[in-house]
Amino acid sequence: MAALPRPERSRTVHFVGTSRKDLRSLPKGARAVFGYALLLAESGMRHPDAKPLKGFGGAGVLEVVEDLDGDTYRAVYTVKFGDIVYVLHAFKKKSKVGSKTPPRDIELIVSRLKEAEDHFKRNYAPQKKL
Repeated sequence: MAALPRPERSRTVHFVGTSRKDLRSLPKGARAVFGYALLLAESGMRHPDAKPLKGFGGAGVLEVVEDLDGDTYRAVYTVKFGDIVYVLHAFKKKSKVGSKTPPRDIELIVSRLKEAEDHFKRNYAPQKKL
């Protein structure tokens, strides 16, 4: 197998909530796929398997899905805020019915997206003078 290109990083990655710990707890194969997807996002590119997460209005919130040993793993991140890639969630999909993301995980993603937006506004958005 040929080595994948290592793109130059122009963005910063920020993990929201327990997303770093959650990502690290996934099997090695899933971590490798998600890590490469994040490296590409840092470089302003998109992993071929990254798709917009439904219900989030466009391509600002992306999901990468990896099937491994009969299980499905997902990582969700956003590139909506400047040059920051916010990792929102990484998890093993437990539901055996359909490919729909479970409501509990959607609620967590919505909450962490709001947290990412607040973090960006506090730390990176230009401050308006009063």
